[in-house]
Amino acid sequence: MNEDSLSANAAPTTSAQYVLKAQDAFLVTNRLGDITGAADGLFIDDTRMLSCFRMRLSDTYPKLLSAGVDQENIYLTSHLTNPSQWVDLTGRHVDQGAVYLERRYLLLNSRLYVRLQINNFCTHTLRLAISFDFAADFKDMFEIRGQTRKVRGQALPTQTGPNAVHLHYLGLDEIQRTTVISFSENPHELTPDHAQFSIELAGKSDWEMFCEIGAQCEYPTKERFEHMSRLARNEMQGKLSRGAQIVCDGRLVQSWLDKARADLALLTSDLDTGPYPYAGIPWFSTPFGRDAIITALQTMWLNPNLARGVLNYLAQHQALETSDFHDSQPGKILHETRRGEMAQTREIPFIRYYGGVDTTPLFIVLAGEYYTRTADQAFITHIWPQLKAATHWIDQRISHNSLGLLDYQRGEQTGLANQGWKDSFDSISHADASLAEGPIALVEVQGYVFKAYKELAKLAEVLGDQSLNHHCQQKAEHIRHAVESYFWLPQLKSYALALDGQHRPCQVVASNMGHLLYCGLPNQERAKSVIQQLMQADMHSGWGIRTLSKSAARFNPMSYHNGSVWPHDVALCSAGMARFGEQQATNILWQEMFEAALYFQMRLPELFCGFSRTTGESPVAYPVACQPQSWASGAAFMLLQACLGLEIDAPHRLIRVNQPTLPESINTLQINQLIVQNKSIGLRFTRQNSQTLVHLTTGSDRAISLQVNYN
Repeated sequence: MNEDSLSANAAPTTSAQYVLKAQDAFLVTNRLGDITGAADGLFIDDTRMLSCFRMRLSDTYPKLLSAGVDQENIYLTSHLTNPSQWVDLTGRHVDQGAVYLERRYLLLNSRLYVRLQINNFCTHTLRLAISFDFAADFKDMFEIRGQTRKVRGQALPTQTGPNAVHLHYLGLDEIQRTTVISFSENPHELTPDHAQFSIELAGKSDWEMFCEIGAQCEYPTKERFEHMSRLARNEMQGKLSRGAQIVCDGRLVQSWLDKARADLALLTSDLDTGPYPYAGIPWFSTPFGRDAIITALQTMWLNPNLARGVLNYLAQHQALETSDFHDSQPGKILHETRRGEMAQTREIPFIRYYGGVDTTPLFIVLAGEYYTRTADQAFITHIWPQLKAATHWIDQRISHNSLGLLDYQRGEQTGLANQGWKDSFDSISHADASLAEGPIALVEVQGYVFKAYKELAKLAEVLGDQSLNHHCQQKAEHIRHAVESYFWLPQLKSYALALDGQHRPCQVVASNMGHLLYCGLPNQERAKSVIQQLMQADMHSGWGIRTLSKSAARFNPMSYHNGSVWPHDVALCSAGMARFGEQQATNILWQEMFEAALYFQMRLPELFCGFSRTTGESPVAYPVACQPQSWASGAAFMLLQACLGLEIDAPHRLIRVNQPTLPESINTLQINQLIVQNKSIGLRFTRQNSQTLVHLTTGSDRAISLQVNYN
């Protein structure tokens, strides 16, 4: 085949990917709606159940018109047409755009529903062929991410029927996995990897065909597709109705907030323990501890039930035994769980993996914040044994560090080398670029521990445990003193990124110290210095705060953690700035994240590159970032809360608003159905000259008080 013909028949370049998710299944396709076998496919329980699904129109690829996922993340639709110089099966030349194809996907209950509609806009009859190439490689997610396996399971014989193909695989975990591809029409040709339909389509007429892909064989019909569509829409609308609703006069801001809310709904699975936001698609569509906790913190003011679901799940999956392979000790909170073949056979430690040093204190932080938001003492009592066990784990770990800090070091080489949120192998380094050796104590983790002790002291007081209250208060002050003594770098006017195993500070400026602001650890003077450092040009890219200063030896704006911008990181820093009264900085960061979202089709990715902003240029995408990602979606709401200065103190039936400022993109903002102590509250923020005013619009029976500080 010569180069020209190869080019004409090759699959078009459609690098953009689109995703759908339902519970423990997710779909990734290109813009044509094709699955190519790269990092895309239909995944269920960390296994790729469909690795190829390509459609052709009479042996050529159709031409893309447009594609996308609807606002509610229910349908993935590709709009296609015939290419130029196309001939039908009779040899008749057909003008480009004479044939329209709509390819629509719906994912529900671990089953993929497909509708293909073809319209002939010619006045004469066309004869054409529609063909599908398909395959299921049953690869584990970690194989697709690049991990090499010495041996795999066994592909079993494929079975074909009049309108269905059954693909089977027996894994090393002795689980047989099956994918059945069934069509509403009997193909004229059906093989183990190919189906072809010959169609005679009269002028100005259309043709419709349905396909289903799942573990069982079903007969696809239009009625089934429409029924499942209604179920999916009802399910999604139920998720979207949870929590308070935000309405503002900025059309684009409203679009961003609506998209972020829809993405959180998409990523949230309703488990037996309650709603739980999975981390992100494609690599992290599974329960993660840290990601879910931070997402719940970001959205707590709007929907505290998400936090309850996260706390309940993590409490039930708390570690009960010591395992170096799983990096677990009693009381530790889950980092990640996987369901695929490699986890089941212990090729990887992630069936239940506890290698996150920050997840346990953050679990306690979330519980304390949940109580403040809801006054739900009964639930806190329910998980009190797990909260005490988590605190005991922190106490024990700190007791083995001579400085009284919470540090980490992996148990086995299969585990994560770095166990904070910046968990890439090269993310913790010294000023000379040498990597820190463990045990490592991260600065932000000490902040989490400080806040965890403060929150648990509050809960202990509520539950009448004065001894534990006193213990936690003492521990919190010890951590505060240790951080100020060992991490503060007077010459840099900032905090060290970490202390290594020899207690040497990593003297680099990084965003981690911004999390101390969120935790309320620094005094006012040092907090002001941290904020100034974060907003200087070496850290502040113009699209948000970088993870690492441009002056650092390991700075690389295209790296995963050494100079990129992570929206959730920016949001936590912004929330901390608001805590210390720096509303101007919070508004700047809001506006930058909002403008970045405009360039990313209203969906902030997991991260993007940390190049400095240039007039007229867009932020630079990170090539393999998850999109959507739960804590990137949740960042919009934490950023907004920081601007509004909004706090909810349910035990005291009080809403506090401190130095409210509306982002420059909007002039009015209404919050409806804000539930406080079973009362539905409405709040309205209005810009008046240079000031933002706030007042109650509903729930003004004084059962809930509003306290506003405009200074």
